[in-house]
Amino acid sequence: MSEKIAFLGLGNLGTPIAERLIKAGHELTVWNRTTSKADPLVKLGAKVVENAIDAIEDGGIVISVLADDAAVEEIFSMELVEKMGKGGIHISMSTISPETSRQLSQIHDWYEETYVAAPIFARPEAVVAGVGNIAISGKTAAKDVAKPILQGFVKGIYDFGEDPGAANVVKLAGNFMIAASLEMMGEAFTMAEKNGISRQSIFEMLTQTIFAAPIFQNYGKLVASNVYEPVAFRLPLGLKDINLTLQAAANVNVPMPMADLVRNRFISALAKGRQEMDWAALAKGPSDDAGL
Repeated sequence: MSEKIAFLGLGNLGTPIAERLIKAGHELTVWNRTTSKADPLVKLGAKVVENAIDAIEDGGIVISVLADDAAVEEIFSMELVEKMGKGGIHISMSTISPETSRQLSQIHDWYEETYVAAPIFARPEAVVAGVGNIAISGKTAAKDVAKPILQGFVKGIYDFGEDPGAANVVKLAGNFMIAASLEMMGEAFTMAEKNGISRQSIFEMLTQTIFAAPIFQNYGKLVASNVYEPVAFRLPLGLKDINLTLQAAANVNVPMPMADLVRNRFISALAKGRQEMDWAALAKGPSDDAGL
């Protein structure tokens, strides 16, 4: 079933998601701070607006793919939320704090709307291929509307109940595990290299055997080559996610010493001027330490 959707945010993930939705037959009105980013979608039939609130229809569906908590809170002003109207559904695919999701859910409730958290595990190429995965949480009736829309561009949708912050907890946990894996591969491949073993050869052996999983196979290619392009997710956003992870852990008194180490790696990478590199460049840290 095709839907009319207001789509907010056309970054590295938002653009391919919007493209998949259009190709699935949905009617999109799109907004982005830099309007020109919508040009490829306009050619596919999307309508573009200059202000986010102009994309909103009373009682309609809104999908947002925004960079961080501050962007979500800024765009979803009381004025915009009020315009969504009774029965409106906001599907938030951003990686934000669980508390921000819970607060947004309460605000939507005041206007008899529904907030659904649906952060996605995918790099842009995974969205294009339809092999990403989504963690989802929120009220059941709204999720029943959201799931068929989201299913059109991912492999799996995993439901974590009605707590609107739950899906964000899962996303932060997953992103932490990816970052920790980058650190682990960086250390292992650097140790091999300094012992005269090529990074490529150890990558090929381990990712075809005991570490035959997408995170090791896909990110491992970048770590093995020490080339962190193309940039799908910049280093500062990785630091943002680890900071959110540590805050979520502190809120429930969970120590995360590995997350602290990873956070320091991100800070060190930014101090070295790597702001525009992919977050996988965190794995350069062990090579720096080893003099490579």
